[in-house]
Amino acid sequence: MISREAPGFFPEDALVPEEKRAPRLLLRPLRATDVELDYDAVMSSAEELRRWSGSEWPADGFTLAENLADLERHEREHNERKAFTFTVLGPEGTRCLGCVHVVPVWPEAARLCEGAAHAAAVGFWVRTSEVAGDLDRHLFAALCEWFKSEWAFDCNLFTNHSQETRQAALFAGAGLERLVLTWPDGRSGWAFRLARRV
Repeated sequence: MISREAPGFFPEDALVPEEKRAPRLLLRPLRATDVELDYDAVMSSAEELRRWSGSEWPADGFTLAENLADLERHEREHNERKAFTFTVLGPEGTRCLGCVHVVPVWPEAARLCEGAAHAAAVGFWVRTSEVAGDLDRHLFAALCEWFKSEWAFDCNLFTNHSQETRQAALFAGAGLERLVLTWPDGRSGWAFRLARRV
Protein backbone atom coordinates (compact mmCIF):
# COMPACT_ATOMS: atom_id res chain seq x y z
CA MET A 1 0.00 0.00 0.00
CA ILE A 2 1.30 3.46 -0.91
CA SER A 3 1.52 5.94 1.94
CA ARG A 4 -0.86 8.87 1.49
CA GLU A 5 0.75 10.91 4.28
CA ALA A 6 3.96 12.09 2.62
CA PRO A 7 4.69 15.62 3.87
CA GLY A 8 5.17 18.24 1.20
CA PHE A 9 3.52 16.12 -1.47
CA PHE A 10 1.94 19.10 -3.22
CA PRO A 11 2.68 22.79 -2.56
CA GLU A 12 0.07 24.29 -0.25
CA ASP A 13 -0.18 27.48 -2.31
CA ALA A 14 -0.42 25.76 -5.72
CA LEU A 15 -3.65 25.23 -7.59
CA VAL A 16 -4.60 21.67 -8.46
CA PRO A 17 -5.35 21.50 -12.19
CA GLU A 18 -9.01 20.66 -12.67
CA GLU A 19 -9.25 19.47 -16.23
CA LYS A 20 -7.25 18.43 -19.26
CA ARG A 21 -8.73 18.11 -22.72
CA ALA A 22 -7.06 16.36 -25.62
CA PRO A 23 -8.49 15.40 -29.01
CA ARG A 24 -9.59 11.93 -27.85
CA LEU A 25 -10.21 12.40 -24.15
CA LEU A 26 -11.17 14.52 -21.17
CA LEU A 27 -9.47 14.27 -17.77
CA ARG A 28 -11.28 15.51 -14.69
CA PRO A 29 -11.32 14.54 -10.99
CA LEU A 30 -12.87 11.15 -10.27
CA ARG A 31 -16.02 11.42 -8.14
CA ALA A 32 -18.13 8.93 -6.26
CA THR A 33 -20.97 9.76 -8.65
CA ASP A 34 -18.87 8.21 -11.45
CA VAL A 35 -19.23 4.78 -9.87
CA GLU A 36 -21.26 3.10 -12.62
CA LEU A 37 -19.13 4.49 -15.47
CA ASP A 38 -15.93 3.57 -13.65
CA TYR A 39 -17.15 0.11 -12.67
CA ASP A 40 -18.01 -0.68 -16.27
CA ALA A 41 -14.51 0.30 -17.38
CA VAL A 42 -12.84 -1.64 -14.55
CA MET A 43 -14.75 -4.86 -15.11
CA SER A 44 -14.32 -4.70 -18.88
CA SER A 45 -10.55 -4.68 -18.36
CA ALA A 46 -10.10 -6.82 -15.24
CA GLU A 47 -7.38 -9.12 -16.56
CA GLU A 48 -5.30 -6.24 -17.89
CA LEU A 49 -5.77 -4.30 -14.65
CA ARG A 50 -4.38 -7.22 -12.64
CA ARG A 51 -1.28 -7.18 -14.82
CA TRP A 52 -1.05 -3.37 -14.61
CA SER A 53 -1.39 -3.33 -10.82
CA GLY A 54 0.74 -6.41 -10.21
CA SER A 55 -2.03 -7.66 -7.93
CA GLU A 56 -5.30 -9.59 -7.82
CA TRP A 57 -7.34 -6.37 -8.14
CA PRO A 58 -10.06 -6.38 -9.26
CA ALA A 59 -11.13 -9.78 -7.96
CA ASP A 60 -13.60 -11.77 -10.05
CA GLY A 61 -16.35 -10.96 -7.55
CA PHE A 62 -15.54 -7.25 -7.28
CA THR A 63 -18.83 -5.45 -6.66
CA LEU A 64 -20.28 -2.06 -7.48
CA ALA A 65 -20.43 -1.33 -3.73
CA GLU A 66 -16.71 -2.09 -3.38
CA ASN A 67 -15.98 0.18 -6.31
CA LEU A 68 -18.04 2.95 -4.69
CA ALA A 69 -15.96 2.65 -1.51
CA ASP A 70 -12.80 3.00 -3.60
CA LEU A 71 -14.15 6.06 -5.41
CA GLU A 72 -15.25 7.70 -2.16
CA ARG A 73 -11.71 7.26 -0.82
CA HIS A 74 -10.15 8.64 -4.01
CA GLU A 75 -12.47 11.65 -3.98
CA ARG A 76 -11.73 12.35 -0.31
CA GLU A 77 -7.96 12.11 -0.82
CA HIS A 78 -8.22 14.36 -3.87
CA ASN A 79 -10.13 17.02 -1.91
CA GLU A 80 -7.62 16.77 0.95
CA ARG A 81 -4.70 17.01 -1.54
CA LYS A 82 -3.20 13.74 -0.30
CA ALA A 83 -3.40 12.08 -3.73
CA PHE A 84 -5.10 12.99 -6.99
CA THR A 85 -7.25 10.68 -9.09
CA PHE A 86 -8.65 11.60 -12.49
CA THR A 87 -11.14 9.74 -14.59
CA VAL A 88 -10.36 9.43 -18.29
CA LEU A 89 -13.51 10.12 -20.27
CA GLY A 90 -14.30 10.30 -23.94
CA PRO A 91 -14.46 13.87 -25.31
CA GLU A 92 -18.22 14.00 -24.73
CA GLY A 93 -17.76 13.04 -21.06
CA THR A 94 -20.23 10.14 -21.04
CA ARG A 95 -17.99 7.02 -21.18
CA CYS A 96 -15.12 6.11 -18.87
CA LEU A 97 -12.01 5.08 -20.79
CA GLY A 98 -9.58 4.68 -17.88
CA CYS A 99 -8.05 6.34 -14.86
CA VAL A 100 -4.97 8.33 -13.75
CA HIS A 101 -3.52 8.16 -10.22
CA VAL A 102 -1.10 10.79 -8.90
CA VAL A 103 0.26 9.77 -5.48
CA PRO A 104 3.17 10.60 -3.17
CA VAL A 105 6.38 8.70 -3.83
CA TRP A 106 7.04 6.13 -1.13
CA PRO A 107 10.40 5.70 0.66
CA GLU A 108 11.73 3.08 -1.78
CA ALA A 109 11.06 5.49 -4.66
CA ALA A 110 12.14 8.73 -2.97
CA ARG A 111 15.79 8.23 -3.92
CA LEU A 112 14.72 8.50 -7.58
CA CYS A 113 13.60 12.10 -6.97
CA GLU A 114 16.53 13.18 -4.83
CA GLY A 115 16.62 16.96 -4.44
CA ALA A 116 12.97 17.43 -5.45
CA ALA A 117 10.76 19.46 -3.12
CA HIS A 118 7.50 17.98 -4.46
CA ALA A 119 7.50 14.59 -6.16
CA ALA A 120 4.72 12.38 -7.47
CA ALA A 121 4.32 8.85 -8.77
CA VAL A 122 1.92 8.61 -11.70
CA GLY A 123 0.08 5.52 -12.89
CA PHE A 124 -2.62 5.20 -15.52
CA TRP A 125 -4.64 2.63 -17.39
CA VAL A 126 -7.10 2.59 -20.28
CA ARG A 127 -9.86 0.18 -21.26
CA THR A 128 -8.67 -2.95 -23.00
CA SER A 129 -10.87 -2.09 -25.98
CA GLU A 130 -9.01 1.22 -26.42
CA VAL A 131 -5.47 -0.16 -26.48
CA ALA A 132 -5.54 -1.28 -30.11
CA GLY A 133 -6.28 2.33 -31.08
CA ASP A 134 -3.30 3.55 -29.01
CA LEU A 135 -5.38 5.55 -26.55
CA ASP A 136 -2.72 4.77 -23.92
CA ARG A 137 -0.11 6.47 -26.10
CA HIS A 138 -2.39 9.48 -26.61
CA LEU A 139 -3.09 9.71 -22.87
CA PHE A 140 0.60 9.43 -22.01
CA ALA A 141 1.47 12.30 -24.37
CA ALA A 142 -1.29 14.44 -22.87
CA LEU A 143 -0.08 13.68 -19.33
CA CYS A 144 3.53 14.56 -20.14
CA GLU A 145 2.48 17.92 -21.53
CA TRP A 146 0.11 18.55 -18.62
CA PHE A 147 2.65 17.79 -15.91
CA LYS A 148 5.29 19.92 -17.56
CA SER A 149 3.03 22.92 -18.14
CA GLU A 150 0.42 23.05 -15.36
CA TRP A 151 1.44 21.00 -12.31
CA ALA A 152 3.72 22.21 -9.50
CA PHE A 153 5.65 18.94 -9.07
CA ASP A 154 9.38 19.09 -9.73
CA CYS A 155 9.74 15.33 -10.16
CA ASN A 156 7.26 12.96 -11.78
CA LEU A 157 7.77 9.21 -11.96
CA PHE A 158 5.62 7.14 -14.30
CA THR A 159 5.55 3.76 -12.58
CA ASN A 160 4.68 0.31 -13.82
CA HIS A 161 5.00 -3.24 -12.59
CA SER A 162 7.25 -5.72 -14.33
CA GLN A 163 4.33 -7.62 -15.93
CA GLU A 164 3.15 -4.49 -17.79
CA THR A 165 5.57 -4.56 -20.73
CA ARG A 166 3.49 -2.40 -23.09
CA GLN A 167 3.64 0.65 -20.82
CA ALA A 168 7.33 0.08 -20.13
CA ALA A 169 8.00 0.13 -23.88
CA LEU A 170 5.85 3.24 -24.28
CA PHE A 171 7.77 5.14 -21.58
CA ALA A 172 11.17 3.97 -22.79
CA GLY A 173 10.28 4.86 -26.37
CA ALA A 174 9.57 8.42 -25.27
CA GLY A 175 13.12 8.70 -23.96
CA LEU A 176 12.27 8.71 -20.26
CA GLU A 177 15.01 7.51 -17.94
CA ARG A 178 14.22 4.02 -16.62
CA LEU A 179 15.01 3.12 -13.01
CA VAL A 180 14.45 -0.13 -11.13
CA LEU A 181 11.75 0.21 -8.48
CA THR A 182 10.43 -1.91 -5.61
CA TRP A 183 7.03 -1.36 -4.03
CA PRO A 184 6.59 -1.50 -0.23
CA ASP A 185 4.91 -4.91 -0.55
CA GLY A 186 7.83 -6.34 -2.53
CA ARG A 187 6.42 -6.10 -6.06
CA SER A 188 9.00 -5.09 -8.64
CA GLY A 189 8.94 -2.88 -11.69
CA TRP A 190 10.24 0.39 -13.01
CA ALA A 191 9.95 4.10 -12.62
CA PHE A 192 10.40 6.32 -15.65
CA ARG A 193 11.41 9.84 -14.72
CA LEU A 194 9.87 12.71 -16.63
CA ALA A 195 12.24 15.60 -17.21
CA ARG A 196 11.73 18.44 -14.73
CA ARG A 197 9.96 21.62 -15.66
CA VAL A 198 12.21 24.44 -16.84
